[in-house]
Amino acid sequence: TPILQPLYGGGAAKPFISELNALKMKIYLAISHELYLKRLIVGGYEKVYVMNRVFRNEGLDSTHNPEFTILETMWAYVDYNSNMDLFEEMVEDVARKILGTTKIEYQGKKIDLKSPWKRMTMVQAIKKYAKIDITKMSDAKLKSFLKKKNIKLKVEFRRGIAIEEIFSELVEHNLVQPTIIYDYPLDTSPLAKTKEDDPNIAERFEPYINGWEMGNNYTELNDPERLKSIFLEQSEFKKRGDEEAAPYDKDFVDALEYGMPPTSGLGLGVDRLIMLLTNQPSIRDVI
Repeated sequence: TPILQPLYGGGAAKPFISELNALKMKIYLAISHELYLKRLIVGGYEKVYVMNRVFRNEGLDSTHNPEFTILETMWAYVDYNSNMDLFEEMVEDVARKILGTTKIEYQGKKIDLKSPWKRMTMVQAIKKYAKIDITKMSDAKLKSFLKKKNIKLKVEFRRGIAIEEIFSELVEHNLVQPTIIYDYPLDTSPLAKTKEDDPNIAERFEPYINGWEMGNNYTELNDPERLKSIFLEQSEFKKRGDEEAAPYDKDFVDALEYGMPPTSGLGLGVDRLIMLLTNQPSIRDVI
């Protein structure tokens, strides 16, 4: 899958921008390889993966680096539930093969990577750790709560974005033992399929260990008409200043019109997993 891409996509991130001089064409360093893996699913492959570099023009700290390694998969004819199982089993297997045990100590914290992991919806996790029931809060009450907790959104207020930010600020650091958080607000997941019984929720999950997000995974949206409308909506957000909004990718929409089977993708931050397994405090030391 290409690292230099004519359009970036597959995640919410600010890209690095360059130029292909020979064609006088703007190009981007990959923020994800997801859309190319989905093209392979359209082409008839049923299980594909890539371990590759991605580049995100964002902050630096002990767990974030603008260049990092990611494992990305696409698996046809399954949904996000199968990838929850796969993610747990994969991390447990890696720990056993490398360390001979699932029990690790990371910077003084004892963590057990053995599956099955704890699972909670985002609503349940916020209720448990932030002590609020977001399903019963109006937009006005959500805005008031953000102000009270001094939580600032990077973009204009959208209900789902606000909910995810509350989770990020008040819940994540509590998730030390391996935990899968699932069913994210649709606003936060433009490429994910919606739940059949709730059109405002995306079939998306993120695993957490030591308070860190370890990856991003969902049941893929494979309806080209719906995807086209979402890309156009994202383009509007981009015009209004959202630097992480996805650009409209016509070639990808065209590919989906040929037909993509029900599919689920998995993404794992390789460097963070190595940090945990080797007790390293900084992602840059691992890289």
